[in-house]
Amino acid sequence: MFTGIITDVGEIAKIEKIKDTRAKILCTYNLSEVELGASICCDGVCLTVTDYGITGDKNWFSVDISSETISKTIIGDKDFGWKAGRKVNLERSLKLGDELGGHIVTGHIDGTGSIEEIIEIEGSTKVTFQTNKSLAKFIAEKGSVTLNGTSLTVNHVEASSFDINFIPHTKDNTTWKKMRIGEKVNIEIDILARYVDRILGSGK
Repeated sequence: MFTGIITDVGEIAKIEKIKDTRAKILCTYNLSEVELGASICCDGVCLTVTDYGITGDKNWFSVDISSETISKTIIGDKDFGWKAGRKVNLERSLKLGDELGGHIVTGHIDGTGSIEEIIEIEGSTKVTFQTNKSLAKFIAEKGSVTLNGTSLTVNHVEASSFDINFIPHTKDNTTWKKMRIGEKVNIEIDILARYVDRILGSGK
């Protein structure tokens, strides 16, 4: 379980196909606090640490990524997927008693979207995202949504698009400082919306 509050910006050092896909990610985490089998949210995707270490002055951990995960995320996208040098938002799993600064995030991606428009407004950045209608119905004005692992508040929703305002602090401490038109993103809807939909019956 996560909160959507990014605690590090990592970098893909290597990605290779073995049986599943394996990624090696550079980070600044204290590796003495990381155990094999621990969960780390990487650009919104909950992944299990399978190895870790220090090479020179670089801390790193490795994760194995299943074909199912790749099919639901942007990881395998030929234009915007994971490649060596790509920056990724990181968050370690929530511990009992930790502050829930964002909202409840599972790290299970529901689908993807893309950046449609970027407008600078009085110091903040208004970004319009486009997704499919089946996913957009779960995104509510003033509700929460997780994009590339970041807990964000929705300003406005219209059909299959929605707007987010990024304050400078969020951009400065995440990968969002280098966003661009057309870029694809991982989307996780608010877990409460999933259960409400199921209760109301449209999930049958």
